[in-house]
Amino acid sequence: MTPPLFPPADVRLGLGLAALGRPGYLNLGHGVDVGAVKDVDAMRAQAQGVLDAAWEAGVRYYDAARSYGEAEAFLGGWLRERGHRTAVGSKWGYTYTAGWRVDAERHEVKDHTAATLERQWPETLEALGQQPDVYLIHSATLETGVLEDERVLARLAELSQGGVRVGLSTSGPTQAETLRRALAVRVDGVNPLSVVQATWNLLEPSAEEMLAEAHAAGWAVVVKEGVANGRLTSRGTIPPALAEVCADLSATPDAVALAAVLAQPWADVVLSGATTGEQLESNLAALTVNLTPAQLDALRGLTQPAVDYWRERSALTWT
Repeated sequence: MTPPLFPPADVRLGLGLAALGRPGYLNLGHGVDVGAVKDVDAMRAQAQGVLDAAWEAGVRYYDAARSYGEAEAFLGGWLRERGHRTAVGSKWGYTYTAGWRVDAERHEVKDHTAATLERQWPETLEALGQQPDVYLIHSATLETGVLEDERVLARLAELSQGGVRVGLSTSGPTQAETLRRALAVRVDGVNPLSVVQATWNLLEPSAEEMLAEAHAAGWAVVVKEGVANGRLTSRGTIPPALAEVCADLSATPDAVALAAVLAQPWADVVLSGATTGEQLESNLAALTVNLTPAQLDALRGLTQPAVDYWRERSALTWT
């Protein structure tokens, strides 16, 4: 059985802060959601409002990253101000470079070297004001060689021995291959990695077999981008099969899409990427959506080739 990421809770949804910690992001309609005033104080207030709503709804897992602008600082400040104790995850390997500009040429830079890990770990501790429960290589790929880097793996093993659950997040059409390699990592005969955060949604389920394998091996599985950065919401072009299920259940597309993720037996935590309280409320409705096997089979027909899905994702505009 997979060890819990957090104390027992009824709500399997977590909250990811990718869209809440910086003024620009690639979710459909993000610029509208954060409003015209995008300074740090305004975004901190918006993030705290969504965090408060999530806490009241029973959400007990919160996910940030060094590259999510001020997400770690917003989350850490909120935890201190409210006095909440909950599970927190963060990630290293990308550096935020947009300078709080939506129109920046580059919003983040990837570097999976040991030097980046050594720099970003203390930055995360300072921003959160505590040690994260989960610490992930951000969007690990085979190409960066991070899963072969002995210095990185040795340092992650140290963190694991210190009580941090370490692992990786994955992105791109080779998620499954990356996770397969991660499952084979060994440091002194032991794999220090035990968490994966991966993209799985109705359009892009290509990593499913490996996620199930990781779960069976005792890893915790966190699912991100369950609504495909807004493509599986009312802002996207809703495929007929999804529209039909929504009509049958009187449910919104995002709730149905997230319910499909929650229906996967290997998914431990499913992240909402809500930017507003209204979006969070709509996402949380997934907890009451019960999809039949026939409906799940119909929704399986939405699958795209992974290469096409990630090409379309990379073309989304940051707003």
